[in-house]
Amino acid sequence: MSWKPYIKGFKAYLLLERSLADNTIEAYQRDLYKLDEFLRIREYHISPAGISSEELSEFILWLNELGLGARSQARIISALKTFFRYLLTEDIVRDDPTELLDGPRLSRKIPEVLSYEEIQAMLHSIDLSTDHGVRNRAMLETLYACGLRVSELIQLRLSNFFPEVGFIRVIGKGDKERIVPIGAEAIKHIQLYIEGVRRRMTAIHPEYENYIFLNRRGKGLTRVMVFMVVKECAEAAGIQRNVSPHTFRHSFATHLIEGGADLKAVQDMLGHESIITTEIYTHLDTDYLRETVMQFHPRSRKKSD
Repeated sequence: MSWKPYIKGFKAYLLLERSLADNTIEAYQRDLYKLDEFLRIREYHISPAGISSEELSEFILWLNELGLGARSQARIISALKTFFRYLLTEDIVRDDPTELLDGPRLSRKIPEVLSYEEIQAMLHSIDLSTDHGVRNRAMLETLYACGLRVSELIQLRLSNFFPEVGFIRVIGKGDKERIVPIGAEAIKHIQLYIEGVRRRMTAIHPEYENYIFLNRRGKGLTRVMVFMVVKECAEAAGIQRNVSPHTFRHSFATHLIEGGADLKAVQDMLGHESIITTEIYTHLDTDYLRETVMQFHPRSRKKSD
């Protein structure tokens, strides 16, 4: 009994009915093929209508024994739940066997964050006497000013850059658009790049004419190229920790919240569907918290003479 026809139908459903990113759809499809493989290995000749929560729990246990991490297991359970909701919608199954399926408990890892001084050191390490230095400074200024994902940065369009009002339009996950404010410093460096380096480029590929950031051949940048730029700047600034483009996104969010920004506003700027995802950035230095309590709590303040 092969599940492949159902999985193909599920992919078509996700493409047509759900606004999910291509990477998520491909991951869900791979996860379901793992279930199909598991059923064949165990010689369980079961259709989607005949499978129970016991077989699915056995499948998750099998993944755990193979050494699959907790986050990967949680994503697979999410894929299964979405898959069976689709099957219910299509009347392929009558009951949802994933209702009682529990995922592994995930520890909420605090992301790596740079201090403002470290970001300044990285930005000032860039040599602005070179064309690629002007571009790289503009890219890193934009990452920090707007909290963009690397995929959003490399796809940023000229037609979505509005310096006169201080906003950019970002195409995020699932092709969802959002408007993000952009500061004067980032605007300045983007314009220096556009009006100087980019304007002098004579062989811009037609497909990338509307892209802001280009490589030397007039084509779009890759994620790997941006990662390399960030790594080189971190090394030049003497930062020993593991720094990536996403570190700028984490730092953007953390610095805003520590400065008193509204959590919902930060959620909107980051493009998070759930505010729970944004809440991870509310971590603060424990010394700061202790000092705040000692200063303002009525039972902790030192009594004045």
